[in-house]
Amino acid sequence: MKLPLPALLLLAFLPTLSLSAQERKIPIDTAIVTQHTVTIAGQSIPYTAETGTQPVWDETGKPIAALHYTYYTRDNVKDRASRPLLISFNGGPGSGSVWMHLAYTGPRILRIDDEGYPVQPYGVEENPYSVLDVTDIVYVNPANTGYSRTIPETGKEVDRSKFFGINADITYLAEWLNTFVTRHNRWRSPKYIIGESYGGTRVMGLSLALQNQQWMYLNGVIMVSPADYKVIRQDGPVSSALNLPYYTAAAWHQKALSPALQQKDLLEILPEAEAFTIDTLIPAIARGGFIGESERKAVAEKMALYSGLGVKEILDHNLDVPTSYFWKALLRDRGGYTVGRLDSRYLGIDKTLAGTSPDYNAEITSWLHSFTPAINYYLQEVLKFKTDIKYNMFGPVRPWNDENDNTRDNLRQAMAQNPYLNVLVQSGYYDGATTYFNAKYTLWQIDPSGRMKDRLEFKGYRSGHMMYLRREDLKQANEDLRAFIVRTTAVGKSAKY
Repeated sequence: MKLPLPALLLLAFLPTLSLSAQERKIPIDTAIVTQHTVTIAGQSIPYTAETGTQPVWDETGKPIAALHYTYYTRDNVKDRASRPLLISFNGGPGSGSVWMHLAYTGPRILRIDDEGYPVQPYGVEENPYSVLDVTDIVYVNPANTGYSRTIPETGKEVDRSKFFGINADITYLAEWLNTFVTRHNRWRSPKYIIGESYGGTRVMGLSLALQNQQWMYLNGVIMVSPADYKVIRQDGPVSSALNLPYYTAAAWHQKALSPALQQKDLLEILPEAEAFTIDTLIPAIARGGFIGESERKAVAEKMALYSGLGVKEILDHNLDVPTSYFWKALLRDRGGYTVGRLDSRYLGIDKTLAGTSPDYNAEITSWLHSFTPAINYYLQEVLKFKTDIKYNMFGPVRPWNDENDNTRDNLRQAMAQNPYLNVLVQSGYYDGATTYFNAKYTLWQIDPSGRMKDRLEFKGYRSGHMMYLRREDLKQANEDLRAFIVRTTAVGKSAKY
């Protein structure tokens, strides 16, 4: 049987189409540019969005990864050299840059309600509080997060030691940023790096790596709900006791404190809990079984006052109450809900009331409802980055090498070497994973001499890990970030002590 010409042409192309579908690879080096406007504080801001990939090269110049990024520049800027550049990372490790990109600093944010809960139909809207009015922004996805991938994606050919560890991550990202800044002619711009959660560890390390390995000096490091492994993953009285002020905040929000404390404002209570933690609780836990029984009971009673838990359950934990137990137990007799790990405003329902930890994290399931469809829609349909590659909200980066973590001291050294370098920490009071008081403690430990403390700033908000999801805090956090950038650009000021 003789086939018509259109059918013959289709058959001729079938092998090519099949091969392309089987490969499903991200381009190694590409960029898509689109034009947009956003209204910020009543002013219309025209801007250019560039989204694409840039390679990571090995020592021989061979590409070993393609990192996906989205870069926003305000249009009609007369002097690009004096305009700041904000470099944004999320954490995990293994998380894409979606969170701050589509909910905090970028020109478009999720369609969510004023407290941060999903709203259907999913999508994005203008961000009237974005800092794009004062700084250009690039959102970077490290290897295997977002659309970024190692080359090849899997197999023995991938040297995982070059990507998946604290120091490896910092080294290759510093090199990648050198190329990005060179390609986009941003060497003269004041530069800022912002990292959320594990991204806080990442940017502490990058501050020194950029200076000492790439000779790139920064004006600011911003840590959003930072994860400081020197605290979080260390057993002992300090890491345990530092959780108590967070317990106070979460219990206050859930109306689980005594009437005398509930009638006070949160910011009246927290200084009391903080002082008790530093002055009494840390020494009490440090003494372990050698603390006197009357003193142990007095400490437990005070902990109960500031946590909403019972005296007996605190004593049963030897004053060392795990966060997982708190999330499960706080509301066990007050409705039977669990509270969220990353944001304790969120409630969950477990299979049983009994137990020592929740079945799931109530907040992360809520967030994935809205972020996943929004980032896929936004990159593909609004920014026109077409690909069949899956956007990894959480990518395969484990096992992760946490050894030789000197990032906190890296930041101290970078600040000492660079008088321009300032630090801002932003935390939500209801974050139970990287608590606000851990963040304060990190700031105290960055500069034990106290000689640079005027360059260290802390801001707290009445929300959780992603404090920007709550509309009121989205506005305030961006205002705080904007003020920090404007104040620290240091135009015309000499870098000297």
